[in-house]
Formats: sequence, structure tokens, C-alpha cells
Amino acid sequence: MKSSWSLDPEITYLNHGSFGPSPNCVQQAQREWMSQLESNPMEFLVRQRERLLDEMLAKLGQFIGSPANCLIPVENATFGMNIVANSVPLQAGDEVLLTNHEYGAVERIWQKKAASVGAKIVIATLPIPFQDADEIVEAVFRSVTPQTRLLVISHVTSPTALVLPVEKICQRAREQKLTVCIDGSHAIAMRPLNLKTLNCDFYTASCHKWLCAPFGTGFLYVAPQWQQNISTVNTSWGGTMYGREKSWQNEFLWVGTSDPSRFLAISNAIDFLEDYGLERFREETYHMASQTYDLFSKQFRTEPYSTRQQDWFGSMVTIPLPESVPVPAKWTGRPHPLQERLAQKHRIEVPIVKWSSRMHIRISSHLYNDFSELERLSHALKAEIL
Repeated sequence: MKSSWSLDPEITYLNHGSFGPSPNCVQQAQREWMSQLESNPMEFLVRQRERLLDEMLAKLGQFIGSPANCLIPVENATFGMNIVANSVPLQAGDEVLLTNHEYGAVERIWQKKAASVGAKIVIATLPIPFQDADEIVEAVFRSVTPQTRLLVISHVTSPTALVLPVEKICQRAREQKLTVCIDGSHAIAMRPLNLKTLNCDFYTASCHKWLCAPFGTGFLYVAPQWQQNISTVNTSWGGTMYGREKSWQNEFLWVGTSDPSRFLAISNAIDFLEDYGLERFREETYHMASQTYDLFSKQFRTEPYSTRQQDWFGSMVTIPLPESVPVPAKWTGRPHPLQERLAQKHRIEVPIVKWSSRMHIRISSHLYNDFSELERLSHALKAEIL
């Protein structure tokens, strides 16, 4: 399958979870859409764009179990999360509940929103290792108080690559009448998803990760009860250019002149994985992630953050590094020195991440990866830290 991508053959690329390259067929589809745009911008942007975006949203909706009229295209999950933060009303004394596994940018978004109105961020600490869904749910809701207005959780966590039991969390939240926003950046394609049955209020995700759509593509799902109150962070005309039916989506579909080709190629990314077989993709990448789990937890003599079941991780896994790996006191604005050495000396691209006062390595597995690349990484790490 490696020939389906245009990756540099001199690079071992184990970071699909951060920046997932598109297969050649998706790149070609995007170029063809761009060619149509450049050949007649008026035809494409005025007369065709709205219809084409609606068709893409319909296909994406089928893929994730959502009506198309509950979806808008956004550049990435972070952009979608900002829209939610701009829309959910908070007052002084209200609480927003996150877990200690959330993406740093998401935590910062809600810290900023809370500070602006005098609300409070509460962090629920989840039990390690992940091995019992009910135990995780209880840990989340132990931090719920009468002041809790919103629960923000990851479907698959970024720093620790763990799968949260979002179905049970959403069910419990509905019983307590709590609003739920899910960061699904890493879940799309990696995990089965049906937003109709999940029944959350908001779900934001990036399509340029495991789905392999072009960079700068994602979506935001907004449940019907929130659609009339959703507020854009980029005010423009908010209408239609070619007679599209009035909808809450229009505020987000016409935001000034932009190239929609990357969003239109989401359909081609869906076709690529469906043609390969979604369950086949999930099983093969989980198998490689399991090999990663075994190889590096043994090499580092460290305990992973979950048991080995597919309930808890999918196509990537995070392994704690030995305590001898230095931990920066604060973010330096540069990658960790170990990450730089692996890239520059060994031509291996893999993220070294800080979580819970320790450094970790997060290793992704996609269809272009194989076990020999894990062995190469293992040898490089032995040379650098062991």
C-alpha cells in the first residue's frame, strides 16, 4: 500500500496522528477540483460550489451517521471547537468539565472563554490504566457539580492515544441534562461512529488525520437544538450565492472567497478507505499498534496506559519513555531534542510528547507502515536513550 502515497522513501513516517498525508488518488482529486475552479471561477464558485459542498456533506454524513444538515465544513477540529466556545452561553460561576487527557489547544480555548465571563475550568483525573469503561465514566462524573454546564471530552485522546467510552459518557450526560462537546480529531475512520445514536450536542473533528483527506479539512456537527444559536467566528454575508435554501449552515458556507477543493476531496478520501475496507483498515492498523505496544513497553520497561484490548486504543499508541529522558519545565517553542535527533540523524518522524510530567512517544500506524519501521525506530531509540 505504500505506493498509494507520495511519501519520501528516505523517511520513516510514524506520525499520521499529527499530520496524515493523503493518498495519491485524493491528491489528484483535489488537483482536479482546483483545475475546475481555475478554468471558470464564476461557474465553480457561484453556480456549483453550494451544490458540491452539499453533496460532500451528504456523503460525509452517511460515513459518520449524521444528517447532512447538521454538519458544516471547518478547517480542523480546533476551528470547530472555537465555534462551539463562541456559541455556548456561560455565566460567572458556571463550570466547564474537561479531563486530564485533553488536547492543550482545547484546554486553552475553554480557559479563555471561562476567564472572559468568570466561569471555571474543572479537570477530571481519569484512572490509569484504562481497563474498565464504568470506572472511567464514574471518574468523569465524580467531578460534575450543580454548576457544571458543559462537558468537553475527546473520543480518542491526543497525548495518550486512548479511546474514551463516549457512548456511556453521553448517555450519562443526557440523564443529567448536561451539554456535551466531543473532540473527535483522532476518531474519524479509526473508530466506528454514528452521531445519531451517540446523541451529543457538538462533535468536531479533523478529516486530515486517519481519514486521509487533504490538510485543512474537518467538520463540526451541531445538534438540531443548538443550530439557531450557533455563532460564527468569521462574520461574512451569511447567505447564499445561488439560491440555496435558508439554513443555519449558510453562515459558515459563504465566508468570503476561498478554495473549496480540499473539502470536496473528502468524498474521495472516504471512497479510498471504503474501497480498501474500513474494518480491514481498523484491524490491520490496530494489529500494528499492538505490536508497537508490545515492542516498546518491553524495551522501555514502562507500563502503557491501558490494557491491550482494542476498546482502549486503535491505530496509534502512546508509550511512556524512560525517566532518564529529560522533561522540559515548560514548552520551549521547539520539538523535544529527542524528536529532533530521531528526525535529523535517523530520518524518523515521530512525536515526543509531554503528559503528566513525563515524556512519551506516540507512534501511529497507517496502511503505508510496516513492522520493519518499528524495528528501525527501536534501534534508533536504543542508540539515543538506552
